[in-house]
Amino acid sequence: MPPVSLKDGFSCNHTMSDSPENRNYYSKAGVNVKTGQDFVDLIKPLAKTTAIAGVKGTLGGFAALFDTKAAGFEDPVLVAATDGVGTKLLLALSANKHQTIGIDLVAMCVNDLLAQRARPLFFLDYFATGQLDTEVASKVVEGIVAGCQMAGCALIGGETAEMPGLYSTGHYDLAGFAVGAIERRELQIKNDIQPGDMILGITSSGPHSNGFSLIRKLLSDNSINLQSKTPFDPTKTFAEALLTPTKIYISSVLSLLNNAKCKIKGIAHITGGGLYENIPRILPPGLSASLDATAWSLPPIFQWIREIGEINCEEMAGIFNCGIGLVIVVGHDEIDTANTILSEHGEHVYNIGKINSSTTDTPLVVIDNMHSSWET
Repeated sequence: MPPVSLKDGFSCNHTMSDSPENRNYYSKAGVNVKTGQDFVDLIKPLAKTTAIAGVKGTLGGFAALFDTKAAGFEDPVLVAATDGVGTKLLLALSANKHQTIGIDLVAMCVNDLLAQRARPLFFLDYFATGQLDTEVASKVVEGIVAGCQMAGCALIGGETAEMPGLYSTGHYDLAGFAVGAIERRELQIKNDIQPGDMILGITSSGPHSNGFSLIRKLLSDNSINLQSKTPFDPTKTFAEALLTPTKIYISSVLSLLNNAKCKIKGIAHITGGGLYENIPRILPPGLSASLDATAWSLPPIFQWIREIGEINCEEMAGIFNCGIGLVIVVGHDEIDTANTILSEHGEHVYNIGKINSSTTDTPLVVIDNMHSSWET
């Protein structure tokens, strides 16, 4: 997260006397400069554990540097993504469980880079709060560091903003920014998805970081305590199950991308909008996707959401990933190779559908057998 400057709408880098009187006056306004400085010192060693080839300079400057040539790229095109974790944060706050929300933050950004075939290089975060709680913030950063390590990218900078009056006591918000790269020659590969190509689905770890406004409403409407055991997994509390971090697919899918025996034609990260809205983002004009819901089982957590909320299958597939966190399109002859490589890297993969020709009246995504498979 470093470099850090505490802000209440203005940067603390402006000229002012460093006298105890001035520091005390700023503290009376709700901004504790010393707490922020101590926090920077606390998290610097954590950030250093994510260093990779290409990181230049040290933490604490006004901006961070990264050398793509040192990272092994010859003619790179940079790819950038930004995201947050939405109202899943409110569950983390309610449960006082902050260790994994940083993994969610990294995952939501780097998985988007992966959808562009890019390798993540570095990550920056933005942590905003009314009053900095170093214990909570440190746990969040530990999660960010863990996420960066899973994604093989470096945490090279960020911002911590203390803004009393804007955030209520004990609340904070997060945003993440990831930058990756792809060789120009690879970027120029034509999207040649065509009828007959197959759609592979890689399993998710749960709702990831989408649909939590609905999930929170279900919890509230049914007076569910986050610390009670879930009916769909009696070994976990609702807090543990719902705060399971978003899965990071970087290692396994990059291995597939780098394998000459298999050509990935398209990658879709299944986030907000679910299967219905994200798969069309990789489809060329004139094509559609047909999925078969019997190809994979709807995970118990989604079954619980569907049943307790009396949500129809079509709405579920338009909100949640429904157990499929990443979709990959490959040629029919490359299914076995792709399955083998992904399975060797610990992924659970299903052949969930195929690409078809379409007309202007054809839905871009059709999911067959949802009712017979998901409502049993």
